[in-house]
Amino acid sequence: MKLQSIITCPECGFEKEETMPTNYCQLKYKCTKCGYIMKPKNSDCCIYCSYGTEKCPPLQVK
Repeated sequence: MKLQSIITCPECGFEKEETMPTNYCQLKYKCTKCGYIMKPKNSDCCIYCSYGTEKCPPLQVK
């Protein structure tokens, strides 16, 4: 299971590597560069599935 994911901000394009939680889906993330609050896209369960390079751990298990 991969726990590192690079999140890309849809507003400014800033990328940051983050460690994903293993026991829940993260629903909000604030860009550390521009302050934009990311929320999952309609078809995704969390911000990692919408803006990350890896799917969240709960989906990796399925």
